[in-house]
Amino acid sequence: MKRTFLNLKTFATIILTAGLMTACSSDDTVPTPEPDTEEPDIAEPEEPRWITVAGAKMGDNPGDGNGGTLIYSVTSDDAKDPSVSIEPFENGFIAPSNRTARLQSSEDGSTIFNISYAGDTGGNYTKYTVEGGQTFTPTGSEVSIAPYVGTAPRWIKLFDGDQTGAAVYVSTENEFDENDKYTRTEATIGVVTLDLVNSSIKEFQEHSIPLSAEEEANGYYISRIDMPTLNAAGDKLYIGARLSKVNPDTAESDSDYEILGSKTIVLDYPSLLNPSVISSTVGHGNTNGYRSINAFLYEGSVYQANQSDPEGSHILRIGADNTYDDSYEFNLDDALGVEGAYILAWRPAANGKAVIAYRHDASAEGVAGAQGFFALADLNAKTAQKIDAIPYDPDFYLFQYQGFVVDGTEIYLTQGAVGQNGNIYVVDTETGEVTKGAELVNVAGSHFIGAW
Repeated sequence: MKRTFLNLKTFATIILTAGLMTACSSDDTVPTPEPDTEEPDIAEPEEPRWITVAGAKMGDNPGDGNGGTLIYSVTSDDAKDPSVSIEPFENGFIAPSNRTARLQSSEDGSTIFNISYAGDTGGNYTKYTVEGGQTFTPTGSEVSIAPYVGTAPRWIKLFDGDQTGAAVYVSTENEFDENDKYTRTEATIGVVTLDLVNSSIKEFQEHSIPLSAEEEANGYYISRIDMPTLNAAGDKLYIGARLSKVNPDTAESDSDYEILGSKTIVLDYPSLLNPSVISSTVGHGNTNGYRSINAFLYEGSVYQANQSDPEGSHILRIGADNTYDDSYEFNLDDALGVEGAYILAWRPAANGKAVIAYRHDASAEGVAGAQGFFALADLNAKTAQKIDAIPYDPDFYLFQYQGFVVDGTEIYLTQGAVGQNGNIYVVDTETGEVTKGAELVNVAGSHFIGAW
């Protein structure tokens, strides 16, 4: 509301004018102004966001995460409070899944989406309203995507306002000529899109995805796909890919071979038609990631991590023309001063600053695998720095890490070695300040896999 204030000069002028009017005529009266009865606008305080923490329980071996997934939610205020203690393994909600659940959350954290991984319920989609603590209330109906992509689907929530999920699979078969000589490996992909609001299938397509004739003759083929991502225009879907190779002389698996340029499958969206493959000359290795979203939209382009790059993981850029922008070079080895950097999971805020979970060749070997670290990166400056304010341990295992929470310029993450207590940490991506938050109580052999 706009309010008017009078200065002393204006006030004196009004008094003088009123006096002159009184002197001229005793019949004239000065009207009394109506009082300003409008209340000033007061901004409503922002409601704290729900932060859902997930833990992967041990199955047979420490850190394998095969004993199921438990989730527990607190407000963002409590998440930042180191006096708060969270025990998801004792008090959490069991997310339906035979092994580690593949979780996604709505952009505001009020809804959790889950597709069960493996087992009798594998491929079942469910969603829950987050109500605090272990209370996750089922909402909407369930639907199975198993008939389309199997009982152990790789899926992700697209960034389209919590409307759509996409799941993928690939199957392969070696082909031979009439003389029983290997010719190529056929890679067939399946892609299904899921209406997250109405719990229904939107579209499904299968495609053969060939590589170049030279690549196929040398035994290369697409062996795994994951992490579908929409472009800025919303008319193309990018799918990350891993390449494998057979020895064309024997058709046996080949493990010692040249790593080709990173590749991505491109489909029309929403039809999922007209597949093509684009290649990078900057990065080499895989773009399918593992269990965390591997590509994000920022300022009109898609930024994508790669893995198993001989020169260390890169952040690659796919431009508005739906091809790799090879003028953009962001190498994590160079940025961090390490060798063999491997991006395990990452997430940028809207300002282009990102938190990266990574390991490298000098990582200690812990009880479940190589030790992990967190870094703060800048997509524009192409810089990265290890976050030293977070404690590290040889058993701090991040290979199965899935989720970060982005709230404005803040990014929430979980820290805790396998079988050890840890904490939530909040990184202010603008200032680099790190806040130690709520304690995370662990149990033997288990570990935390992120925040949503």
